[in-house]
Amino acid sequence: MASKSSRDPVDLPGFFSDLVRCETRLYNALNDRLRERHGIVTSQYESLRFLRDHPGSRVADLATEFAIGIGASSKAVDRLEKQGWVVRRTNPSDRRSSLLDLTAAGRHLVEAAEGTFTTTLTELTADILVGSSGTAAVQVLSELRAALERHQVGLPTG
Repeated sequence: MASKSSRDPVDLPGFFSDLVRCETRLYNALNDRLRERHGIVTSQYESLRFLRDHPGSRVADLATEFAIGIGASSKAVDRLEKQGWVVRRTNPSDRRSSLLDLTAAGRHLVEAAEGTFTTTLTELTADILVGSSGTAAVQVLSELRAALERHQVGLPTG
């Protein structure tokens, strides 16, 4: 794509297409590597990492973080629990919900997978996300995400 001056309109359909295709390709590559080395997929890794970093979270917290429905989030936790990586405990503040914690096996898995995740992502992006243009790209995506979240855009309806 040709370089555009700051006064030229952004090719929004092209931006959307590039953004989605980059995400899909990165996600698939991470899926392949995590599955090969740890027997998990990217969504499982992300859930385990979130629970490691936010112990005592609820299913609703996972749903909010990943902009997915409560049902999908609950099913994902069911699968993690079945593998012995997550446990549910009664929420003393609200007995209708559970608090989630990693088991020792879950902590071990996420720590091992984190190295693979980081190394793979670095391999795939290091030559591109360098210098001021890389920093600017990361900043733009961070600002876009923050604006969408602030305005609650793209939340699941069910």
